[in-house]
Amino acid sequence: MSAAAQPSASRRGFLALALIVALLPLALPNNYTYEIAIVVGLNAIVCVGLNLLIGYAGQISLGHAGFFGLGAYGTAILAARYGWPPALSLPVSVLAVAALAWLVGRPVLRLKGHYLAMATLGLGIIVSVVLATEDRITGGPDGMAVPPLWVTGEKSWYWIVAGTLLAVVWLAQNLIDSPRGRAWRALHGAEIAAGAVGIDAARHKLAAFVLSAALAALAGALSAHYAGFITPSRASFLHSIELVTMVVFGGMASTLGAVLGAAVLTTLPQLLAVFKDYELVALGALMMLTMIFMPRGLVPTLEKALDAARRKPR
Repeated sequence: MSAAAQPSASRRGFLALALIVALLPLALPNNYTYEIAIVVGLNAIVCVGLNLLIGYAGQISLGHAGFFGLGAYGTAILAARYGWPPALSLPVSVLAVAALAWLVGRPVLRLKGHYLAMATLGLGIIVSVVLATEDRITGGPDGMAVPPLWVTGEKSWYWIVAGTLLAVVWLAQNLIDSPRGRAWRALHGAEIAAGAVGIDAARHKLAAFVLSAALAALAGALSAHYAGFITPSRASFLHSIELVTMVVFGGMASTLGAVLGAAVLTTLPQLLAVFKDYELVALGALMMLTMIFMPRGLVPTLEKALDAARRKPR
């Protein structure tokens, strides 16, 4: 696809997503289905940010659930322990996590490959352990209650999460088409070559890391106020792996792929519940087959197939 056609394709994808988001409530019959849609949106927000880091900047992170948990606990502690209004505690929590990611990212992003993966994994484990052990502040393994935001009810929350997701996707697509996005792609392709043409690798990698951490914290904070209760499990290593899997499954370096990956892997366990004890086996088999026959992920593979069909002579 040509560079001139790419922005147009991005806009078409965004408009298609906006249309789906607008029409989806017509197919949601009850609060349970709204709840699933809200969780899909929250996971998608994290995955869009994580895709900027992994898919475009080429930096792996196995500890992003830690930022999700910090965003959730940050706003919960400020609102519940110190009486801050949730409308203030939420953005302050996100900004604090972004500042922490900036401080941590400076030394961590000097590492590469599996060393970087291990460092981010260690960061996530530290956050998870601290949240579980500091029971006087966080409530420990039992979790803590979170004051509600200014809205209640699944339908209202759906529109808040949907609007946030659309804003995040719009931001990501504009960043990808910007000079910073081109710098990220250059770093992913060949960091040494990118440095040779004047790209500040450390600065651009740190920007991707901080932005992805802030989006994870934003989703975590929204999740905390929506659920009204949080536990350290939301910052666990397993949750981090789930988020990375969603990005890879949907298709790396594809914003809509990150959204689709989050949607599929969040809703599939609900659909596969009919298998009862074999639910995880069925989910694992489906994911394995998808990766075998669609190694680039769902969206890039489908885009390639559609492009080949259009080029095929009639």
